[in-house]
Amino acid sequence: MKNLFASVIFISLLISCQSEVKEKVESTPAKSTKTEAEHNYKVDIAKCVVYWEGSKPTSKHSGTVNLSSGTLGLTDNKIVSGEIIIDMNSIECTDLSGNSKVNLEAHLKGTVDDQKNDFFDVRSYPTAKFEIIKVVALESDATANSMVYGNLTIKDVTKRMVFKAIIKDEGNKISAESSLFSIDRTEWGIKYGSGKFFDNLKDKVINDEIVFSLSLEANKS
Repeated sequence: MKNLFASVIFISLLISCQSEVKEKVESTPAKSTKTEAEHNYKVDIAKCVVYWEGSKPTSKHSGTVNLSSGTLGLTDNKIVSGEIIIDMNSIECTDLSGNSKVNLEAHLKGTVDDQKNDFFDVRSYPTAKFEIIKVVALESDATANSMVYGNLTIKDVTKRMVFKAIIKDEGNKISAESSLFSIDRTEWGIKYGSGKFFDNLKDKVINDEIVFSLSLEANKS
């Protein structure tokens, strides 16, 4: 896995390209077909990580969150299914230290009683899930070779989304690096500090978009 310094640099480069974010979130989840796969791959969680960044007018913070498990299903060398489970207790802010880091992570996780509903409330919702519905090959795209379609579930709210990725099939191993993508957190009911729902927040408003990138490896079972 990339070391901490590399992670922060990687996030910074991603955010510098935020105007190029391509993502789609829809209210109705895609129908899961549960396609039977010829070959199954197990995600190597030690080599996988999700990078994130959140921001407001006066500052921004970035970090990582780990996976707790994951599988991919392949048929005819194409990904036809998959499930990625995200360990929300592993949320880490990598650009802070000391009490500032501890306090922000606790706020995001909701481990302080009077803040538990502000963001992710990990005691009630310890995991999030991304279910892959289908992967479509991209032609003549210099930034990615695949479009990934699936359902993202956070705090028991499921929304359909799409993002680009570079996926490599190395026989017994699959690697994937997603393009920069973002979600509107309020679509999952996370409204704390949102200017769409609260007035007069001024410089305390928190942007609704959270920017992500996913790095993943999976080995043939």
